[in-house]
Amino acid sequence: MSTATDRIVGPKRGILPALEPGDCLDQETFHERYRAMPEEIKAELVGGIVFMPAAMKRPHGRVHRLLMHWLSAYEVATPGVESYDNTTTILGNDSEPQPDACLIVVPEKGGQMRFTEDDYLEGAPEFAAEVASSTDSYDLHGKKHDYETAGVKEYLVVALRQSSVVWFINQNGKFEDAAPSQDGIFQSKEFPGLWLDPEALLKLDGQRVLDVLQSGLALDEHDEFVRRLAD
Repeated sequence: MSTATDRIVGPKRGILPALEPGDCLDQETFHERYRAMPEEIKAELVGGIVFMPAAMKRPHGRVHRLLMHWLSAYEVATPGVESYDNTTTILGNDSEPQPDACLIVVPEKGGQMRFTEDDYLEGAPEFAAEVASSTDSYDLHGKKHDYETAGVKEYLVVALRQSSVVWFINQNGKFEDAAPSQDGIFQSKEFPGLWLDPEALLKLDGQRVLDVLQSGLALDEHDEFVRRLAD
């Protein structure tokens, strides 16, 4: 017999089982149960399996903060794009992750994402980013596969234990490692001017992160991108 601790009141069908790590669900069932869970609970559906991440530790929070500052600065300089922080994203029938960060072209400017009637993100963001504890994390395995399959165009993973940053570019449906420039700077193909110094990010050198971004924003390619979005 179920108890009050393992039941939740769902928006559609009354009493529902609470989400548990390892549950195998389709996206619709997961979404209904997730909406009924307490707001402080974080859960993701990756490859049809429920993941419920542990509480975020200090190193994760610090890198995440700088990552969002970097994306927010790009958004301010680039009307027609939007950045999101830990926002539920419906990718497909067995995938509903909550990326640490993502950057999109808004739908009315030709972006590939949509906004649902109840204000969730649906479809693949152009750019997604995750802060992972290590290269063994599901961010570099199951979630990477889901992002790749859904059509995420660029994917950044910060692996804290290995102090490494990996940037993937979607080439014909497959993620390939993006090579940094000779001076070690990653340069987005999808978002002109979105430049990142990975070493500065890992060292939490916010001034250097923003200085490198400003170098990218000063390019003619970024100005042209802004003009295209304004049309």
